[in-house]
Amino acid sequence: MLQRPIEPAVYTSKAYAKLCKGLVVTQSMGPVGTSADNSLAESFNATLKRELLAAQATFAGPELCRRQVFRWLVRYNTRRRHSWFGHLSPNTHEARRTTTLAGAA
Repeated sequence: MLQRPIEPAVYTSKAYAKLCKGLVVTQSMGPVGTSADNSLAESFNATLKRELLAAQATFAGPELCRRQVFRWLVRYNTRRRHSWFGHLSPNTHEARRTTTLAGAA
């Protein structure tokens, strides 16, 4: 997980960009003062950390870590209940929405 740098100059430096490129890490940086624009991503990242990464102190290797994150993402996007869907899973919400639309036609 990307951690906030101590100094913004470190994050924008050419040496840091080169290190990220060598590690195949994509840098992401938005304009200064627009953290609210990123609130959905911050919430998602916090959920990932809380539900998966905090429970698993270490992984046997990067491939296992990738696999576990992928499994978590599949569950998050299909079966995990979300408050904005009235505590329904995305699949259930979509099925109800489709049924409602079909009934309206």
